[in-house]
Parts: sequence; C-alpha cells; structure tokens
Amino acid sequence: MDAIVEAALKKWPNVPHCYGWLALDARGDWYMRDERIQAAGPFPQVKGSRILHDKLIGFIERNYAVDDQGAWFFQNGPQRVYVQLEAAPWVWRLQPDGRVLSHTGREAQVSAAVLDEHDRLFLEADLGLGLVHTQDMGPAADAIERGQWAMTSTTHAALIARFGVMLEPAAPGSR
Repeated sequence: MDAIVEAALKKWPNVPHCYGWLALDARGDWYMRDERIQAAGPFPQVKGSRILHDKLIGFIERNYAVDDQGAWFFQNGPQRVYVQLEAAPWVWRLQPDGRVLSHTGREAQVSAAVLDEHDRLFLEADLGLGLVHTQDMGPAADAIERGQWAMTSTTHAALIARFGVMLEPAAPGSR
C-alpha cells in the first residue's frame, strides 16, 4: 500500500466505504461506474467508462486488496472503494519466459488449472484465483499439455465459493 494511503487511513479512520463505482472486467480492465451507469444496468452488461489514465491505474493496482469477507477493494486514501468483479479478482497474463503475472503486474506461482462451465480457464495460485486472459489461452493450453498444471473442471459458482470471492460487494444492509 502506498505510504500516502497509510497516512490518510491514520488521519481519517472512519470514512464510509464506496460501493458500485469501480469494476474489473475479465480482461483486467478497470471501469468507473457513476450513478447513471449503475442505474442503466448491472456490471458487466453495462460496463461504464474504461479507465485509461496510466497513473490512476497504477495507483489502483498498488492499493488493490481483499477484506476478510472476500470482497476486493481499492484503498483510495482513507476510503475503501469496493470492486465489482466480472469473473475473478485476478486476470493472469502468461509471459514468454513462463512466468504468470496478474493484471496488476504481480508474479504468481500457479498450482492448478480449472475449466468452468463456460470454458473459461482459471488458475489457482499463491495470490488466489484468477482468470487467464483470452489472449493467453494458447500458451496456457501448451502448459497444460506439458503437464505443468493439473487441470480439473467445475462451475464458476463453485469455484468462486471455494475461494471465498465476493463478485459484487454491497454496503451492509443494502441487499
């Protein structure tokens, strides 16, 4: 977490959390979802505005974390901005040298591969559960064929439940 964020948390410890305004799609792109977009429909059917500003993306990704209930958030100064997830909290990118990186650039150690009912490939890793980026399915298939990762299949709901991931965090008492 950035030092400026830690300082803000100490200075303003009781800022209310924010829900519904930030989302992560299955390709690792961040989206802002203002009130008009939220009213237009649920994520990912209505995505919102894709965040393109590199420094803002870097700030979000350095301060991306999970709470005790499995809800992912961006710590924005003293405020937690909870993230709606399209598929998983991580989107994996396979590198030519064999490494697996998250959409935030963190390296992951993969332990297994899982195919869901929509033929999406997820990897279980030390960082948690993530979806393989669609552009990296070829190298992922090669890794599985080489026996690099054991593969199973299950439903997306079962996989999310097993990892305790909350796809759509909501304010307490709002559901």
